[in-house]
Amino acid sequence: MAAGTGLFAEILDGDAYKYYADGVWKKSASGKSVSIINPTTRKTQYKVQACSQEEVNKVMDLAKSAQKLWAKTPLWKRAELLHKAAAILKEHKTPIAECLVKEIAKPAKDAVMEVVRSGDLVSYTAEEGVRILGEGKFLVSDSFPGNERTKYCLTSKIPLGVILAIPPFNYPVNLAVSKIAPALIAGNSIVLKPPTQGAVSALHMVHCFHLAGFPKGLINCVTGKGSEIGDFLTMHPGVNCISFTGGDTGISISKKAGMIPLQMELGGKDACIVLEDADLDLVAANIIKGGFSYSGQRCTAVKVVLVMESVADALVEKVKAKVAKLTVGPPEDDCDITPVVSESSANFIEGLVLDAKEKGATFCQEYKREGNLIWPLLLDNVRPDMRIAWEEPFGPVLPVIRINSVEEGIHHCNASNFGLQGCVFTKDVNKAIMISDAMETGTVQINSAPARGPDHFPFQVNLPFNQLNSAISKTWKRTKSIFFLVQWSH
Repeated sequence: MAAGTGLFAEILDGDAYKYYADGVWKKSASGKSVSIINPTTRKTQYKVQACSQEEVNKVMDLAKSAQKLWAKTPLWKRAELLHKAAAILKEHKTPIAECLVKEIAKPAKDAVMEVVRSGDLVSYTAEEGVRILGEGKFLVSDSFPGNERTKYCLTSKIPLGVILAIPPFNYPVNLAVSKIAPALIAGNSIVLKPPTQGAVSALHMVHCFHLAGFPKGLINCVTGKGSEIGDFLTMHPGVNCISFTGGDTGISISKKAGMIPLQMELGGKDACIVLEDADLDLVAANIIKGGFSYSGQRCTAVKVVLVMESVADALVEKVKAKVAKLTVGPPEDDCDITPVVSESSANFIEGLVLDAKEKGATFCQEYKREGNLIWPLLLDNVRPDMRIAWEEPFGPVLPVIRINSVEEGIHHCNASNFGLQGCVFTKDVNKAIMISDAMETGTVQINSAPARGPDHFPFQVNLPFNQLNSAISKTWKRTKSIFFLVQWSH
């Protein structure tokens, strides 16, 4: 089955995909559409509705009404519908994966994996939700000094209301369901605003929830231009919580959203610190996996390698040899390196490369670009005065900075405006823990590349008081995870 056909035929009208509200697929009264450009062909691949502010208002009203009834729906029933949606999603992975390939140039195998993984996450969330939300707390007054046992307190978790979910282009299905499923099991309603690149994949995913039989108005998906409905959505008085994954736009959202809960992840400059005793073959394999999978367009990609000078030459040679084996081409051919999502992204990446060249970085490969397709590039001898040392390229370009001490590596990591993930490679567990503890990141992977997942693991950010991360979440506490790679010998 191809995208927009068979079971999915009702979501397409002519050459434009409809938006979803009140349990019905609709055309926008605006009569306008938004074009989605195929990153590989650089031609229009799909069109989606350009919803108006009036239509957003109607969706918000519907979501609010539906949520009141949904909150009274038994937990087991919510979970039952989520399991059904997960099964439908996995059953129809092929047409959704096709959209991912054509919209965001995701390699074919990875596209299928994203859909299957998303179905598994929905089911897992349903199971965990029943357990977690099925429990409450019972407190007695005499546990606090000076009180008799004269009062009892019962506490339970209740839904927030209408959740505005805004996923990014790079995982428009997985990072949409990671917002949708927890919201639904907890008794909330959803208004999904998918990214333009990835919108059709998201619309196909939403149809799977529609087919599962969720109540009308509970799940809604509006598409359109950010300039017309972006701020209108995030500042809408009907929104009770915003879950956003993306870039600097999150800073703007946090300033405009008002006093509602925000859950945000705004990118990373994930550092890979390599010590002298590290297994360099393991490091090289993880740098390739962490730095170049999906052409580096991942918030958890390795974005800078901080390697001890004494082992830098050997490591760079090992990584160079592996880079040479990466396949480059269209996503339909399952190439390792595929076109980046847009021409503007490719231009930004090229700007970082040219800056590094002008300032004397060592190019381990020749820089090559055709349209949106950029060949993988390792930059050695990068210095802190180069933009690539600090900025997130979101492409297949990886800088190597040589360091003379562990402290130097930690300092560079912590001087970043980002605080998502990082990794440390060493055989010394004491050093691993010490460095992980000193790194100001939400998660540190030990002897493994940064990654989101498995999907039930915590995915969190650090919250230093700087411009970017102070916008990520409004909280008085911080949480940190350290993941160990465990290798069993046989």
